[in-house]
Amino acid sequence: MAFDVLWLDGRDLRRLPLIERKAILKRIVPNNDRVRYVEHIELRGVEFFRAACAMDLEGITAKWCHGTYQAGGATTSWLKIKHPGYSQIEGRSDLFTARAEGHTTRGRTIAPRLLLA
Repeated sequence: MAFDVLWLDGRDLRRLPLIERKAILKRIVPNNDRVRYVEHIELRGVEFFRAACAMDLEGITAKWCHGTYQAGGATTSWLKIKHPGYSQIEGRSDLFTARAEGHTTRGRTIAPRLLLA
C-alpha cells in the first residue's frame, strides 16, 4: 500500500506539502496486485473514524494536507487516532503509547484541513 512518496528520480520530495506528494504518487503507482495507491478522505474525519471503529480497526491516521515530511524530530504533521475499544489492543505496545506516556515530547500544530488514510 503506497501512501506517500519521499524521493523520486534522485529528488528529495520531503519539503513538498503532503497533498503534492500524494498527487505525484498517484501518477506513478501502477495500482496492480502488488502495489496500490492509498486514497485519502478530506473533511469527513469523524464519520471515517466511526466507520473504522465499527469495523474494529485499530484507528486512523490524520495528516495535515499542507504538512511537509518531518523525520526524527519531536514535531509531526500527522496524528494517529486510536479506537479505544479495539479488540486486539491488549498486550500491544508501540511508539505511540511511549509518546503518550511522556517518553518523548511532541509539538503539534492542529490544522483545519487533514487528510485521513
